[in-house]
Order: sequence, then structure tokens, then C-alpha cells
Amino acid sequence: MIRRIPVCAAVLAVLILSSVQLRAQGIGSERALPNALPAGAEFSMSLRDLIERGAKIFSANWTIEDGQGRPLTKGTGAPISDPNAPLVFPRNMNRVSAMDSNSCAGCHNGPRPGGSGDFATNVVVLGQRFDFATFDGNDSLSMRGTMNEVGAPETLDTIGNSRQTVGMFGSGYVEMLARQITADLQTLRDGLAPGASVALVSKGISFGQLTRDAAGNWDVSLVEGLPAPSIASSGPTDPPNLIIRPFHQAGAVISLRQFTNNAMNHHHGIQTVERFGAGMDPDGDGVIDELGIADVTAVTAFQATLEVPGRVIPSNPSLRWAVAQGQNHFVSIGCSGCHVPSLPLDNQGWIYSEPNPYNPAGNLSVGDSYESTWGSLTINLNSNRLPQPRLEEKRGKVIVPVFSDFKLHDITSGPNDPNRESLDMHAPAGSTAFFAGNARFLSSRLWGVANQMPHFHHGKFSTLRQAIEAHAGEASGVMANWAALSTGQKNELIEFLKSLQILPEGTKELIVDEKGRRVRFWPDLPWTCGQPVPALP
Repeated sequence: MIRRIPVCAAVLAVLILSSVQLRAQGIGSERALPNALPAGAEFSMSLRDLIERGAKIFSANWTIEDGQGRPLTKGTGAPISDPNAPLVFPRNMNRVSAMDSNSCAGCHNGPRPGGSGDFATNVVVLGQRFDFATFDGNDSLSMRGTMNEVGAPETLDTIGNSRQTVGMFGSGYVEMLARQITADLQTLRDGLAPGASVALVSKGISFGQLTRDAAGNWDVSLVEGLPAPSIASSGPTDPPNLIIRPFHQAGAVISLRQFTNNAMNHHHGIQTVERFGAGMDPDGDGVIDELGIADVTAVTAFQATLEVPGRVIPSNPSLRWAVAQGQNHFVSIGCSGCHVPSLPLDNQGWIYSEPNPYNPAGNLSVGDSYESTWGSLTINLNSNRLPQPRLEEKRGKVIVPVFSDFKLHDITSGPNDPNRESLDMHAPAGSTAFFAGNARFLSSRLWGVANQMPHFHHGKFSTLRQAIEAHAGEASGVMANWAALSTGQKNELIEFLKSLQILPEGTKELIVDEKGRRVRFWPDLPWTCGQPVPALP
């Protein structure tokens, strides 16, 4: 005989389970990332699974159960200025001082996760030093809602630097180029005796001249294209580090890992273990260990292995001819002087590794206890197991068509140029230099530029032509050459830039037509001035 349990008794049996037990079974949980990767797991799982894990983290819509939010800390990681007004609802999200996004892919999404974002996703860099931007003129507390470090009220235009969301495609190759250039510059520096000078040149790019006086002090006055943290020195025993910082439009971030650790706290209020410590709750939200080291490695690996941009060459003969002519104009008028079409990785520089040996404090580094225990992760960026298309090694080199020289340039016309930024992120916050603003920007990596809109560091230009014609300062000579082109030649150059695209997902070839078919016989990079127009396929 089957004994029947009354419905009310069955319900009661379920209800007596504690909420802790229920959560342990996942019942009622609203976490975006239910389980953390344990330490060392990144070395035991397949590369495919690791990248898939990273993609999941990149697109995760974080919730307060994950630790999303930072009630008592700013986006800088410092305590909020007014602990009596924590950043909880309705003060938990703010598009200016952040938090400003629920996921990485919420901003990096064009044409798919990992790409750039439109103007709606701009980040206000340095706005995160405020608790909660209100622009309330009656608020007199420094760094709470409107008053800056020196007691002056900020406006929407001055509280921070509005920046376009950058695309991450091909970024593993970008980081490896930066590492190799850094190593070259540091080797030149380390061989420099007191009283001597050396030309800082790597991969054909000049970074100026480094000098030491007779006492061994470092003179960086003739060094070109590097941000202040890369040329700082306090004396003979403290040489400038000369590190290339390829991420952020003003050259502020060394690695994808640093980029990730910064963004998780700034944009989402997710504190990573390697930045804030294990078992810690620095933001006072009741959640510890919000994102572990293995998971940071996973999302970093996802970004590093994103496919590289390529070329879309129109089938229409007239448009194809225009693209071919336009790429020659790009070189002949001098655009390629800063937007260097391609740079070589040698010495197996396509073998990406985590962590970056130049990572700053607060990020996993070579020799850390974690790295010493578990080792480093290596990925062959050329592997056909990774998302396509990839680059190829030929004669011991991989030619990366990045269209950048990795240098900072002043491309503005002076203090009143609206393309200048209000604040200098490389100067101490609140200093005179900080409020003097910034006019130096990394040469944009033009690969993929055609469908990584909008354009320029601030994302306020909707066309490539606007972005070109906004160049001034160091680009004045090139702009004079641009002005001398005929209307037809300018249009051809635009058509060339329109060919530089993030290709549709699954595309295996780097140079294709609109239907994804391989285009043969297109000239290899780099191009040189005076090169004949290629024969049309």
C-alpha cells in the first residue's frame, strides 16, 4: 500500500530547508557567475574551455549576489569621501562617476562582444574619483558630488575625459608588440654609461634619445612618445622604465590583465582577489573574493585571443580601384608615419603569456606566490584552434597590420582645441599639471577602424573624414598634404580606410570581398611611398 503524504506536509518539508541550503543547491540564486574557478584550474582545463569561461565572464551581467557594486569605495579603489552616503540604491549607478555598466560586453559590443561601443557607452575617465557625480552647486564636500580637489565645482565637460569604448580585437598581438618594444628600449637603456646617449629605436620606430650625465642622472628631455610614468626617474639608481602602455587612448595601461582588474572595480564594482586581497571586503558589500585569479586569467585570455581585424575589398571594379589608390595615398601623404601599417613580432613573440612581466603592483606578476606555485599560461596566438582569422609566422616573423607606432602624439592645435582633454590622467590628481589637461594620444590602431565607430578618442565624430580633418599639431604636415589632394583622391583614401574591418564571425581569410570570399594577389603590408598601384584581381 502506498502511503500518501498530505500536500501541506510536503510543502512544509521543503520550507524547513534553510536559505543557506537552498542557495547551496542553486535554488533562488541570481548570480551571473555561480561558481568560481579554483586556483590553478586555468592550467588543467583545455584552452577552448578556458576561453569559453572568459567569454562568459566578459558577457556576464553582474548582480549584487556576485558582489556587484561598491557601497563604500570609489572606482579608484579609495574609500568614498562621505561614508554616511554609501553608493547603494538609488546611488548605486552613475554614468559619469560610475558604476556605469552591468557587463564588459555592455560597452564592448560592436560588431560583437569584444568590439568597440557607440557614443552611449563612452566612459568618463577620472570621473570615478568622485563618489557620485551630481553637479549640485550646493554640495561643498570635496570629491563627493561636484567639488574637485581644490574646491572648485566641476561641470559635465570638466569632471573627466569622455572616451570612446575601444575595440579589443587582435589585442593579444598588440600586447606582445608592446612587450617586445619595451624589452628593446630597456636593453638600450641598460647599456647606457654615464655621460653617454643612445637612440631609442625598436622595430624601426624612433622614441627619441636617452642621455645620462656624468653623475649618472637620466635625461629624458629628448625621449619621444612615452607617457610620464614611463620616463619618470628620481636619480641614477632609478632609471626610467620605458614601458609601452598600449591600452587607453592616452597610453595608461600596460596589459590586458591590468585593463581587466581596473575595469572590474571601476565599471562593475567587482573587486578582484589579486587587486584587493583574498578574504577581503574592501567595498563593504558583504561579499568577499568577488573574482578570483584564475577567472581573471580566463577573461584576459578571452580578450587576448580575439580574432584579428582584416580587409574587405569591394567586388565592384571602380571601388576596388579606389581602395588600391587610397592605400597609396595613405602612405604618400604621410599618414603611415604614425599609423605604421605593420610591425613585426619576432623571437616567437606570438606566444602570448600570462602574466605580463611588466605588470604593475596590484596585478599578477612573474614571481608572485601564485605564479610561482602554479606557473604561467602560454598561448600560441597563431593557432588555428583560436577564433579566426589569425596571423601566420613566415621566416621567423609575424607581421601585425596594426596601423600604429605605439607612441603618444599631440595632434591638437593648442590650448583651445576642443579635441584636448580637460584632465591629464598621468599627473597627480589635483595638481596643476592634472588640471592643465591632455593633448597627447596614442596613434589609433586603425585595423578594424571602419566598423569600430564612432571615431577619435572622444567618439564625437561619426565619419572617418571628420576624424582625419581634426588632426593638427604634430600632424600639421600630413594635413597640408591631405589638403593638397583632389576631392577624388581624398575619396579614394576614405575608401581604403573603409576596407579595414572586423570581419564576420568565422571568416578564415584576412582579405575577403563582401561575400567573404578570399581576395588573391592584394599587396602585402607594409607599403612604401611610390609603390605602383596593384593590378586588380
